[in-house]
Amino acid sequence: MQGYVPAQDGVLAESRKCFGELEDWMASARAAGLQHGELEEQLEVRGRELLRLMFQDRLDLTAAQEERRHDVTGEDGVVRTRAERGRPRPLVTKFGQVMVSRIAYRSPGRSNVHPLDAALNLPEEKHSHGLRRLTAIEAARGSMEAAGAAITRATGVMIGKRQLEELARRCAAHVEAFYLQRAVSPAPDDHALVLTFDGKGIVMLPGALRPATAKAAAAAEGKLATRLSPGEKNGRKRMAELACVYDAAPVPRTPDDIISTPAQKKKAQAGKAKGRGKPREPQARGKWLTASVTDDIPAVIASAFDEAERRDPQHKREWTVLIDGNNTQIEAVTAEAARRGIKITIIIDFIHVLPVN
Repeated sequence: MQGYVPAQDGVLAESRKCFGELEDWMASARAAGLQHGELEEQLEVRGRELLRLMFQDRLDLTAAQEERRHDVTGEDGVVRTRAERGRPRPLVTKFGQVMVSRIAYRSPGRSNVHPLDAALNLPEEKHSHGLRRLTAIEAARGSMEAAGAAITRATGVMIGKRQLEELARRCAAHVEAFYLQRAVSPAPDDHALVLTFDGKGIVMLPGALRPATAKAAAAAEGKLATRLSPGEKNGRKRMAELACVYDAAPVPRTPDDIISTPAQKKKAQAGKAKGRGKPREPQARGKWLTASVTDDIPAVIASAFDEAERRDPQHKREWTVLIDGNNTQIEAVTAEAARRGIKITIIIDFIHVLPVN
């Protein structure tokens, strides 16, 4: 069993004090008179503050234990001969803001170097990687305003819209590097190699529209002065092209397994009760995703074919392309497959091509 360093006098003093106050409050008549919902809210706020103080105490202990070095150089290769303790910087965590104190190594006319920043893997901005992760998750679900509200609900931390946008950009900048470093296990030759493409309209600022769209937007006259009426479009969007590549083990199924009548569903439920459930749908494994509002459809499709060829360089597997009937995408897919000498099977989404009366 790994040992640990015994607590020293003064270490974690602030968090101990906070815990004692929380303990006293929990045993008080005031807490006893709260309803369970009120007690839950109070514990969330007070508990978050306790965690923040524990984080701060740990950082303070790390700063106190940092040893002076004599071989610190910057990116310019110049040795920093002067050292100054207690140089703070803020760090906003999921529990609230803390201060990181460390040694600054200095040289006249040159930027300071802080080795502890690298040891702690501190971000360039003041928001922690935990908050950056939450931002990436929430920003992908909707607007920046909604993302900020979700983060505040989860952590109590308020982040401005511009700061959220910058955090999301920092996350997006690492997508390609992530895929380059990620090792995807080779799939068996009998597993399908699936490529899927789609387009999504993204509302843009007027100056970011493509020339043709901007011209259409300038010529458009809205029916209403303050907003668009139902079904009205005024050329505010650019189309982002999305692509995905993944591996899938084949799962033979019948049409009834996918679309069933009420009678067939009832029969399937009866079979499931007897241990004869319908086959599970194919599972996507080793997903690779990309999207762009700057590259055109052929360029994005070519990048997806590059990833697919990396997985199956000898073209031994069955290549399946899933799209929604967009003719431009179909033409780009067939042209790319022909250029590379690859046989593909194109599957068009049934719902998109189903006639609607």
